[in-house]
Amino acid sequence: MEMPATLLREKLLEFLREDVGMGDITTEAVIPARVRARAHIIAKEPLVVAGISEVKTLFEMLGVNVINSVGDGDEVVSGSIIMEIVGDSRAILTAERTALNILMRMSGIATATRRLVKKVKEAGFEVRIAATRKTAPGLQYFDKRAVFKGGGDTHRFRLDDAILIKDNHIAVGGGVEEAIKRARLAASFIKKIEIEVETPEEALKAAEAGVDIIMLDNMTPKQIEETIRVLKGHGLRDKVLVEASGGITEENILQYTKYEPDVISLGSLTHSVKAVDISLKVVEVVERLSA
Repeated sequence: MEMPATLLREKLLEFLREDVGMGDITTEAVIPARVRARAHIIAKEPLVVAGISEVKTLFEMLGVNVINSVGDGDEVVSGSIIMEIVGDSRAILTAERTALNILMRMSGIATATRRLVKKVKEAGFEVRIAATRKTAPGLQYFDKRAVFKGGGDTHRFRLDDAILIKDNHIAVGGGVEEAIKRARLAASFIKKIEIEVETPEEALKAAEAGVDIIMLDNMTPKQIEETIRVLKGHGLRDKVLVEASGGITEENILQYTKYEPDVISLGSLTHSVKAVDISLKVVEVVERLSA
C-alpha cells in the first residue's frame, strides 16, 4: 500500500510547513549558505523500520540525496545506520525534526505490531493482528502503513470502506436483525458487512442474518469461547469471520488467541504508540561552494 506520489508530497509539505513556519531562523543564522554535508540517520534501539519511503520523498523534495537506506519492514539492531543522505546542510537541518518524527512514530507502530504478530505465530496460532481507526487525525495513512509494514492488517481506513454496525447503530436502528436487514438492502455487493456484538445470542442472530464479519466487542476470553462454541453448534462458525476487540493487550493476547478468532484488533497499536529512538547525525562536511 502506497499513497500516490503527488498526494504524499502534499502531506509532507504540510508537515514541513507546520514545523518551519516562516523559516528556520537558527539554521539560517548559524549555517553558511551552499555548504553540503553527509548525515546518517541512526537507530538508537532495536526496532522495525517504517517511514523510509516517506522520508526519502521528503528529502528528495528538498534536493537532498538519499545514498543508502534499509527497507521499510526491516528489523535492525541498535546503532544501525538506517539512512545515509548528502545535500545542502540547511535543507538537512531544517527537515531533520520532521523526518525523525515520521520515522520514530511509524517505526514505533511497526515494532509493536511485529512483536504481537511474532508472539501469536510463535504460540502456534494463525490469527490476524489488525489496527483500528483510532489513529491520530491527519496521520491515518502513516499510522496504517506502519501497521502494514509491521506485518499487521490495516482494517478499515475510512467509513466508506465497509459497513461496520456498532452498538449505537444497533440502539437507534432497531436491534441486531433490523440493522443487518437495512445494511444488506443498502450495501453494494462489493462491500462487506460487519457487526459489533456483546453476547453469544447477538452473535448467533448476526450469523443467521448473513453478515460477513462478527466483532466480539469487549468480551472476556470465556465469553469468546462460549460464542464460538454456539456458532459451531449451529454450523455457522465457518460462515463468518470472527474478530475479537476491546481490552486486549500484549500481556493477555494469548488468552484470546487460544479460542482462534480470525482477527484480533487493537486500538493501542496506533492510539497509544510509543515512538522509538532514532537520531540524525551530520558526519562530514563534503563541500563548501563559493557564492
